Amino acid sequence: MAYIKFKELTKYFDFKVETEPKDLPWYALEYIYDDENIILGYKNSKDYVVFTTKRMYLFDRDVAGIYYKKIHVIPYHSISSGAINFKPGKADLLFSMDSGYQIHIKFINMNHDKKENLKKIYKVIFSE
Repeated sequence: MAYIKFKELTKYFDFKVETEPKDLPWYALEYIYDDENIILGYKNSKDYVVFTTKRMYLFDRDVAGIYYKKIHVIPYHSISSGAINFKPGKADLLFSMDSGYQIHIKFINMNHDKKENLKKIYKVIFSE
């Protein structure tokens, strides 16, 4: 019997609500380093993303069936390329890591001001 090992090439996340740092769950805050400042967070019904001055934290939770929590900690310096895609009422952040891993983050219910916040985050990520 043969097995083929494969690597998940792309992970998709969908977010629709901005979250202030004070409203983030305790388990998200415990991963943030002391020398980082939280810029902004987003959530959906089960997942969170937190953007700091140095890293992106993605909390991937599954509450249906077997409960699990997968935490992706992505230093900005490990992102080799990225794109920001604006559509009416939506926006996407697309990242390729140095390792070849890709992350696609979708934001829905976006107005002009919320898109401006994403631009600020994008500038912080690629400011190096």
